[in-house]
Amino acid sequence: MLLRVYVESRPDFDRWMHAQAQVAVARADEASAEGRKVFERTACINCHTVAGTVASGRFGPDLTHLMSRETLGSGVAPNTPENLRLWIQRPDTFKPGSLMPPMGLTDKELEAVSAYLASLR
Repeated sequence: MLLRVYVESRPDFDRWMHAQAQVAVARADEASAEGRKVFERTACINCHTVAGTVASGRFGPDLTHLMSRETLGSGVAPNTPENLRLWIQRPDTFKPGSLMPPMGLTDKELEAVSAYLASLR
C-alpha cells in the first residue's frame, strides 16, 4: 500500500479536517442522480460509506470525498474519471487480488455510478 504524508500548517489542517467532516454534495445533474440510485440499490453500500446517504458500509473505503484524493486503490492509479470507471468495472486491472469484486453493472449503470462518484468532492 502506498502511503503519502502531507504536511500542512495547523490552520490548513483544521480547514481540511472541517471539510472532511462535511457531507459531500454531488452534482445535481441527471447522470449523478441516477448514479446515486444505482449505488444505493447495489452491493456498493454493503462495503462503502458516503456521508449523507444510506451507504454505511465499513469494509471498503469511505467514498464521501472520493474526488478530493489523488489516487485510487491505495495509490495504484491516478484518480481520474476514466480510471474510476475502469476500477469499478474491473478492479483487478489495477490491483490484482483486489478484495473489491467486479460489480457486473450494465454499461448504463456503470456510466451513471461513475458520474455520481466522480462528483463527490
